[in-house]
Amino acid sequence: MEVGTAASGEHMDLRQMEVVVAVAEEGGFTAAAQRLHVVQSAVSSTVRALERELGTALFDRTTHRVSLTPAGEAFVPAARATLRSAEQARSAVDVAQGRLRGRVTVGTMQGVWADLHLPLAALRAEHPEVSVRLRQAAVTDIRQALREGTVDLAVVALDRHQQRGLVTRLLSREEMVLVSAPERPLAGSGADGTVTLAEAARLPMVEFTPGWAIRLSVDRAFRAAAVEREPTFEVNDIVAASELVRNDLGVCVMPGSIASRFPDLRTHRFDRHAPSWKVMVVRPRGEASPAVAALLRHMT
Repeated sequence: MEVGTAASGEHMDLRQMEVVVAVAEEGGFTAAAQRLHVVQSAVSSTVRALERELGTALFDRTTHRVSLTPAGEAFVPAARATLRSAEQARSAVDVAQGRLRGRVTVGTMQGVWADLHLPLAALRAEHPEVSVRLRQAAVTDIRQALREGTVDLAVVALDRHQQRGLVTRLLSREEMVLVSAPERPLAGSGADGTVTLAEAARLPMVEFTPGWAIRLSVDRAFRAAAVEREPTFEVNDIVAASELVRNDLGVCVMPGSIASRFPDLRTHRFDRHAPSWKVMVVRPRGEASPAVAALLRHMT
């Protein structure tokens, strides 16, 4: 499909755009080739041919990394928009013919993946030709991906500021708990087993890395309570956090639904000012593609 005419008179096609976008998103030619299921030389030659047509380089190539030039920075968002338009055109024809195909890229955080298996299974049963690609990342990265259009919708926890410019639907709201080793009694805990944020801050703490939705919520709660704390460990994996707690190397604040996956650990509710998060399904503004709309129907 020809979508325009380059300065040299040759025609730019969707495949060239797809290759450039893949190199930009994957950060290199080898990774892009793996994503596109072609050999690396095919990716390199496609990019070089397009650069010749445009009369400028789209990538700076060094021994260790590949990065976009200013021209590439301008080209990639426009290429993404063109690819989305082409996909919408194909989808419109498919819908007119009574079928639904395409791909939906879903962003998600650790901790909410378990809530996605039912709607994904329902979508597959209803529309087996729709493929779903899951992208797990920190909430700040997912928010950026939604803005760039590399993620179609996401199941994440966002605060009010992060929701701006997005269509949101609340799925659940949940308070967080403090998780400790089975044999660790928490000094100063109340008769009902609750703890204060100040008591938690005096213990070695296992924290998730900055940018995680859990970490953002915990930081916000401690700031609001004017309680300072110093992380002992920072991890980017829930299982790693549970292992550190299990071996009594620290305590960890996490949503109750995640804590329930580790029944051997002891959980403690906060007496007040408990961190909390709201998990929601979010997508960019504008009309959703038929495939995205089909998945959304199963995510109420």
